[in-house]
Amino acid sequence: MYLVVGLGNPDKKYENTFHNMGFMCVDKFAEKLGATFDKGECRAITAHTRVKGEKVIIAKPITYMNLSGESLRELVNKYKIEKGNLVVVYDDVDLPMGSVRIRPNGSAGTHNGMRNIVQCLGTTDFVRIRVGIRKETPMQLVDFVLSKLSLDDKKTMEPVFENVAGALVDFVSGQDIEAVMRNHNVKL
Repeated sequence: MYLVVGLGNPDKKYENTFHNMGFMCVDKFAEKLGATFDKGECRAITAHTRVKGEKVIIAKPITYMNLSGESLRELVNKYKIEKGNLVVVYDDVDLPMGSVRIRPNGSAGTHNGMRNIVQCLGTTDFVRIRVGIRKETPMQLVDFVLSKLSLDDKKTMEPVFENVAGALVDFVSGQDIEAVMRNHNVKL
């Protein structure tokens, strides 16, 4: 069984913002699998499907970004998810916009949502997909991550969403994380 979690903020006012990259990526992943977000559980909106006989749960926590770990802990405990079968997708302002960095584990870095997840799960041993959002802007960081993507930003990010969704499909299909990293990491 796999749990794929996209991070973001649930309110309508946060749709299409840089901080909701995780939501946008798992939306594309769910679309590829024909899965629908139609269930509310563990303070998340979830979609359930199967890939090669394995159950796949796709989740978007509704706890707001900085408390994402609370929802993840509930989901991991409810479904008894093994740490190697948990994937978290999120925005990363430390990476250039359009880059993708997949890792089998690692620190939370500067991301408050990831810090909360690491704290709540008590481990850094889970797959993470970081989606780069850094670009030149006069805005303060908090204003930037909550700002809407422009049309140009959306054009830049659409292939990124496709790439991340493809990486997720490969991973839940049983492909080794090293192969997923080789095939889908994008360094800019």
